[in-house]
Amino acid sequence: MTKDFLSITNSISESLIDFNKTSPELSQAFRALSSAATKGNVLDEKTKELIALAIGVAKQCDGCIGFHVKKLIKLGVTKEELVEMLNVAVYMGGGPALMYAADTMLAFNQFNQG
Repeated sequence: MTKDFLSITNSISESLIDFNKTSPELSQAFRALSSAATKGNVLDEKTKELIALAIGVAKQCDGCIGFHVKKLIKLGVTKEELVEMLNVAVYMGGGPALMYAADTMLAFNQFNQG
C-alpha cells in the first residue's frame, strides 16, 4: 500500500486542532520551540529542516517526514540535497532508515505534484 503524505499531513493537522484546543499552553510552547529551533542564524532554515527531516527518518515518523518535506519544498530544496541528507540518515539509521528514506522520496514526489 502506497502512503499518501498529503492525506497523512492533512489528517494530523485536523487532529491537532482538537488537541490544540484542549492543551493550548503546550501547543503554544511547542510552536515557540519550533520557531526558535528552525530560525536561520549560523545555520540557515533549510539546513535545519534537513536535520529535522533526517531525525524524522531515523525515528520512522510519517508525520515528521510529511511536514518537513512540505516545508523543505517551500524552502527550495532540490532532489539532490534531499538525497544527500538521506544518505547520511541511512548511514546512521541502517535498514529501517532506508525504508523511510524511500518514503521520503515518495513524499517529495507527492508534494511536488501539487
